[in-house]
Amino acid sequence: MKMKKVTLYFLLLLFSGFEPVFSQSQESTYLKLEDVILIAQQRAPDALIATHRYRSSYWQYRYFKADYMPQLDLSGAPVSFTNAYTYVQTPTGGVYAPYYQMSSNLGLSLKQKIGFTGGDISLSSSLRSLVYFDDGEMEFISNPIGITLNQPLFGYNSFKWERKVEPMKYNEARQEYLEQMETVAITATNYFFNLLLAQINVKIQETNLANNDTLYQIAKGRYNMGTIAENEVLNMELNYLNSRSQLEAAKLDLQMRKFDLSSFLRIQDETDIILIPPAEVPDLVVNVSDAVDYASAHRSDAIAFERRLLEANSVVDQAKKESRFSANLSVSYGLNNQSDVFQSVYSGARDQQSVYLGLQIPILDWGRAKGRINMAESQQELVRTSIEQEKIDFNQEVFLKVMQFNMQKNQLAIAAKSDTVAERRYDFTKQRYLIGTIDITELNSSMTDKDSRKKGYIAALHSYWLNFYEIRKLTLYDFMKNKPIEADFDGLLN
Repeated sequence: MKMKKVTLYFLLLLFSGFEPVFSQSQESTYLKLEDVILIAQQRAPDALIATHRYRSSYWQYRYFKADYMPQLDLSGAPVSFTNAYTYVQTPTGGVYAPYYQMSSNLGLSLKQKIGFTGGDISLSSSLRSLVYFDDGEMEFISNPIGITLNQPLFGYNSFKWERKVEPMKYNEARQEYLEQMETVAITATNYFFNLLLAQINVKIQETNLANNDTLYQIAKGRYNMGTIAENEVLNMELNYLNSRSQLEAAKLDLQMRKFDLSSFLRIQDETDIILIPPAEVPDLVVNVSDAVDYASAHRSDAIAFERRLLEANSVVDQAKKESRFSANLSVSYGLNNQSDVFQSVYSGARDQQSVYLGLQIPILDWGRAKGRINMAESQQELVRTSIEQEKIDFNQEVFLKVMQFNMQKNQLAIAAKSDTVAERRYDFTKQRYLIGTIDITELNSSMTDKDSRKKGYIAALHSYWLNFYEIRKLTLYDFMKNKPIEADFDGLLN
C-alpha cells in the first residue's frame, strides 16, 4: 500500500465515528502543521526576538556604512562672553589684566575616511568674531577654506579589516535570522505533535471506554446465564474502570498540551484548537552531498568560520604593526584672513599651510611586543584548529541528519502499516472473545498493542517532520521547492 493511501486510511479510521472532545460552546480553530508553523513564525516570542536581533544587526551595519560616507558637520559657539581678570604673560613677566570681551564662531567641515590607506581627509571653512568692550574694537578672523589630510604611515589599518569583517557580520546575521525561524518551526512542530498525540489519545480512550463498557455488559449477561466465571466479570469491570480513569487523565493532558500550544502561538484561551494530522508526506529523498554543499553555502556558521579567521588575522596584524616603527603624517592647506571690517575679511586672504610628521620608535620594551605577537599568533592558530574541527563536526551533523531523515520515511511506512494491522487484529480478537474462543488476557493484549501502534504512528510522523525541519535549519535550503530559504528582510524593518 502506498504511503498516501495508508495515511488517508488512518485518518478516516481515526476521525470516523467520534464526537469532538471540545466544548461546543467554545469557538474551534482547525489547524494544520503548516498553519501552526506560519502562526509561530509571525507571533511566537522567539520569532519576535529573532526579528529584533536582525534589526539591531541591520542598523549596526548601516552605522558602519554611514561611517565611511562623507560626514558634514556644523559646529560653533554663537555667543561666548567673558568678564574677568586673567593672567597674561609678558616679556618682562606676568601680570593680571582685565579680560572683557565677547566672541562667536561658526565652522562647517566635510570629512571622509579613506578605507584603503587608513587615513582621512577633511574640508573646512570657519568664521570667528571678537568684540573687545574695553576699547570698543571688533575684529573678524576667517578661514574661507582649508584642506587637511591625516595619514598613518606603516601602522595598523583598522579600516581595511572593518571593510572585510562588517559585511560578513551582516550576512551572518541574515542567515542567523533564517536559522532562528527554522528553530521556531522545529519548536512549533514539537508543540503540534504533542497536542496531536494528546488529542488522539482522548479519542483512543473514548473508544476503549465504549468497547469496555459493551464488553462488561455482555460479561454480566453471560455471568447471569452461568457461562463464565465471576473472575472474568471482575476483570471486565476493572477494564471498564481503568478506561474511565485513563480517559479523565487523557482529557487533562489534552488541556495542558492545548494551553502550551496556545501560549506559544499567543492565541486566546477561549479558542479551542483542533489539529488536523498531515494527510501525506512528501516523496522526498535528500542527497547527502547536496545537503553538505547547501549547508556550507548558506549556514551562518560557514560565514562565521571565515569571519573568525579574518578577525584572528587582524589581531596578528595589529600586534605586529603596533610594536614597530610607525609614523603619522598630517598635511593641511588653506586660506585665512583677519580684519576689523566684516566686508573685508574674505578679500585678500593669505595662504596657510602646515605639515606635521609624528614618529613612534620602540627602543626598549623588555619583550612586551614580542610577547604580544606570540600571543596573537597562538590565538590565530587556536582559531584555525578549532574551525577545522568544527567544519568536520558541521559536515558530520548534516550527514547524520540526512541519513536519519531518509531512513525515517521507511520507518513511517512501517508504523502506518503496523497501526492498520494492529487495528484489524484487535477487531478480530474482540470478535473471537465475543464468541468465547479466547480469554480476556489475549483481548487486553491486543487492545494494548492497538493503542501502542496508533501512538507509534504519530511518533513516527512527529520524527519525520521534525527531521525535515531540522535539515532545513542545517542547510537553509527548501528541498520541496528546490531553492534556498529566503525572507523578506526589507519587510522586517517596518
